[in-house]
Amino acid sequence: MSETASTAVKAAPSAPDANRWKALVFIALAQLMVVLDATIVNIALPSAQQDLGISDGNRQWVVTAYALAFGGLLLFGGRIADLWGRKRAFVLGLGGFALASALGGAATNEAMMFGARALQGAFGALLAPAALSLLAVMFTDGKERAKAFGIYGAIAGGGGAVGLILGGFLTEYLDWRWTFFVNIPFAVVAAAGAYFVIREPGGRNRSPLDIPGVVLSTLGLVALVYGFTRAESDGWGDSTTVGMFAASAVLLAAFVAVEAKVKAPLLPLRVITERNRGGVYLSLGMAIIAMFGLFLFLTYYLQVVKGYSPVRTGFAFLPMIAGMIVGSTQIGTRLMTRVAPRLLMGPGFLVAALGMLFLTQLEIDTSYAGVLLPGMLLLGLGMGTAFMPAMSLATLGVEARDSGVASAMVNTSQQVGGAIGTALLNTIAASATTSYVADHIGGATGRAQQQLVQLQGQVQGYTSAIWFAVGILVAAAAVALTLINAGRPGTTAVAGSSEETIGEELPVPVAMH
Repeated sequence: MSETASTAVKAAPSAPDANRWKALVFIALAQLMVVLDATIVNIALPSAQQDLGISDGNRQWVVTAYALAFGGLLLFGGRIADLWGRKRAFVLGLGGFALASALGGAATNEAMMFGARALQGAFGALLAPAALSLLAVMFTDGKERAKAFGIYGAIAGGGGAVGLILGGFLTEYLDWRWTFFVNIPFAVVAAAGAYFVIREPGGRNRSPLDIPGVVLSTLGLVALVYGFTRAESDGWGDSTTVGMFAASAVLLAAFVAVEAKVKAPLLPLRVITERNRGGVYLSLGMAIIAMFGLFLFLTYYLQVVKGYSPVRTGFAFLPMIAGMIVGSTQIGTRLMTRVAPRLLMGPGFLVAALGMLFLTQLEIDTSYAGVLLPGMLLLGLGMGTAFMPAMSLATLGVEARDSGVASAMVNTSQQVGGAIGTALLNTIAASATTSYVADHIGGATGRAQQQLVQLQGQVQGYTSAIWFAVGILVAAAAVALTLINAGRPGTTAVAGSSEETIGEELPVPVAMH
């Protein structure tokens, strides 16, 4: 580690910003807006499709355009935050997101809608890493950092479920366009608050922009996300799907090779090769794979199988939100400064897997109170407990100049995990459904019995995929317990597999050993 970098890490933090808690309100509001947007539009999609005349073959682009821009540009957005300044990137991202949302709400045809969604994703890729890196550099006291990341973790974990509730309300009682317009007051309030309240600490990275790294990472991540999207709609053996995966592998391998050689890399490899941060990125991405698939299945199960309205479906997710809030702000916050992060993340993922086990018992006539309620409560509790230390540890020990790109890696693992989860688990569910219906439809006489077999097949598909999600969460727990070796507060040592020495007195709650 260079003398400059070592000094940056070891130096005592400057006096805490008196407005840091006010700043957290606006950062959390912006994060909520971004996370909401990942699910709120899904509820409104059928209505928007009908109004704009979007074909069944093209409707996926309402979701895909956002995912491609967001996932593909995250590393670039994180580097821009380090280069321009986190506050400036944060406010610009909010302004652009508001304008893109207005464009989406006013859309008159499918091209306008797809363009708006891509713009939302692009500005979200600038906004999200800037928000997390601001937290990382503003909260350096152990207990305060735990509380701040507890709130942030609860929002990051539960915001998607809140989006289902809000999307249901807006679509059912107002109009689908309000699922876009609702972002505007969020963005305006957060941007104005950030502009006047946030006083950003130093540590900007003014190195020249790594253009080859930007091009290779963006194209590689876009190809990866699009490959999983194509797999969901056209199958894993489709030539375009295979071609996208192959192109992604080549582009990302070239990206790593370039980053290892250039003087000012887009993604300094020191950010991801430190075992604790690498363990967080990997385990968090795996957990998101399980979570995103579950949101999709439970939404369809409640609306199609159980006949719930959009609003009632949203409220059915409340136990999961409550569990996440308790896990993040109570359990995680209270224990984060007392125990090693792996002892929160590993058991947290296992508790979430236990909740998933409840949900493998779904049937057509399953009781909400007997199966869904405890399952979602445990799932939220476990994920909330795991998310909070993960968000904090992902930026622990990084130099201030790298905080934006380190934060971008957290969002990248979640975005790619979401794309993988949606495609992989949906494919498993569809295959199980097809197999069940083929085996049982012959014995069904009459239309009513055939419809019953179709519903039973759908539920069979959901439970098969949820079993797979259980395994992914157990694997995420194993990764967290194995790779992450950050110790409890007060310990001093060298980061496990990195060449960095995380100084003797970190201005953060946990030191490496």
